Amino acid sequence: MADEDAPARATLNITEMTSLNPIPIPPSQRSNALARVRALCDAVYGDALGAQACERLRQIIESHPPVMPKHDDALTQRDVMLITYGDQVREPGRLPLQTLSDFCTRHLVGVVSAVHILPFYPYTSDDGFSVVDYRAINPELGTWEDVERLGGRFRLMFDAVINHISSKSAWFQGYLRGEERYRNYFIAVEGNPNLSQVVRPRALPLLTTFDTALGRRAVWTTFSDDQIDLNYANPDVLAEIVDVLLFYAQRGADFIRLDAIAYLWKEPGTSCIHLPNTHRVVQIFRAVLDAVAPHVRLITETNVPHSDNIAYFGDGSNEAQLVYNFALPPLTLHTLQTGDARTLSQWAATLTLPSKRTTFFNFLASHDGIGLNPARGILSNREVDALVERMLAVGGFINYKHNSDGSRSPYEMNVNYFDALSFGASGEEETADRFVVAHAIMFAMIGMPGIYFHSLFGSRGWPEGVQQLGYNRAINRQKLDRGALERELADNDSRRARVFARLSHLLRVRAGHAAFHPFGEQQVIACGPGVFALLRISPDDRSRVLCLMNVSAEEQLVQPPWRTLLGTNNAVRDLLSGARLNVHGPSLELDPYEVRWLSAP
Repeated sequence: MADEDAPARATLNITEMTSLNPIPIPPSQRSNALARVRALCDAVYGDALGAQACERLRQIIESHPPVMPKHDDALTQRDVMLITYGDQVREPGRLPLQTLSDFCTRHLVGVVSAVHILPFYPYTSDDGFSVVDYRAINPELGTWEDVERLGGRFRLMFDAVINHISSKSAWFQGYLRGEERYRNYFIAVEGNPNLSQVVRPRALPLLTTFDTALGRRAVWTTFSDDQIDLNYANPDVLAEIVDVLLFYAQRGADFIRLDAIAYLWKEPGTSCIHLPNTHRVVQIFRAVLDAVAPHVRLITETNVPHSDNIAYFGDGSNEAQLVYNFALPPLTLHTLQTGDARTLSQWAATLTLPSKRTTFFNFLASHDGIGLNPARGILSNREVDALVERMLAVGGFINYKHNSDGSRSPYEMNVNYFDALSFGASGEEETADRFVVAHAIMFAMIGMPGIYFHSLFGSRGWPEGVQQLGYNRAINRQKLDRGALERELADNDSRRARVFARLSHLLRVRAGHAAFHPFGEQQVIACGPGVFALLRISPDDRSRVLCLMNVSAEEQLVQPPWRTLLGTNNAVRDLLSGARLNVHGPSLELDPYEVRWLSAP
């Protein structure tokens, strides 16, 4: 039932990819995609303008030859995404992307299969998310050849930061000069339209006034005065972005992350979030990629309540293949801080997918903070407030958003995830145990795991960065010296080495068992409030693993129906330790924060 050679197979997945024999995209697939594009353009722009928009997109599609994958494009239990900045590790005299490639090849082959390089384009603010040129590499990081070199060993995820663009970009500078091409690329608000219902992700002005060659203009800036929202009501903007996405596919993107996509379409008098045309534009992106690079998967980044978030799966075939599972980080944090898995278990039992072509992108930490909006409606307001209080107690920071009634509320906790789990812990060893359990939960959940660089290597927070750089998210964005990092990893007693070893072991074991397949099944098993228990089942039902995670500081006794779950009532095998356990008679005992992944012997 279980596959025993996880490390070897994980390595095979990323080292033999160049031997694939690509199959050309069938003409029927391209014609079907074009038909979808035509129908969607009509729905977005109306018949006349829609026909023009569709023709422009058809020309762009035809101008791009089919893109074949460098990797086996199937997702399996061996796929794990590292989330990192391009300059996360640095060494003197080398471009950071070269250092990152060498570091990942040395330490992470067989541990992760993919790398999400956070925006590596020229930028002017927001640590890369105010892009000056979508098609260029920041020369301080490296070159396209450096990106492609990393892509020789790992799948790659690129960011598409396409809700907005830098105020210093050629597009916006052309707008300021009054150039005809760019006059309708951005959203100038005239008069006094009703903007009271617009949902704001940040407590900053919605409009920014600029002097242009045609006079003063109040321009839509959802995120900051340096991040100018693009106007997708103009089909030329849509065409520009479609061409950018196909360029990313040609440059080796296996995944494209649609940053802040929920805010893409604007209509005064509405909330300007999750509007129908936003979903239609995502569907256009999907159809275009299906026509040229069907192996490229879209991942939507929508830090919003869970029901809105999963709407970006569409019908299971027409929008994103993966969505960030934004409710998981705060719910896991709440679980480990309270020692009570009931809320997490109840929520996990509701998770469903619209098709076997879609799955969750699970994560706990990232370059951003821990979003609170996804937990609202799952956790009570009192429980959310308690989370905020605990984060402040461990030295975290809170970002706020504006509400439509003029009030503001916390929307993001800026704190290192390791530090967040230190609340109430007896010391660093107990915190590390909690940290590993949190990741065991995430790795066990249905979907593809994504792990932030600082989490994989056991970093603590960087409060000095908040003071130096002036924004709260800096607490989790410290850049590391490669030499110092590798010296710590070579010291088996260091926190970094111990955390990396434990998390790597979990990932290697996970890679070897098809029960963890991202398109498999999961069942929540009732084992008491102190235990989060999942039964994972492979798509072909030939592999089953019962994942038991003690989320409390107390011993827990469990006695699930072994025969029903695993087909045995005498003994089970612990995949993590290799031990054979007798489960006949007395309950199985779990030590505080112990993780056991069990299968039939």
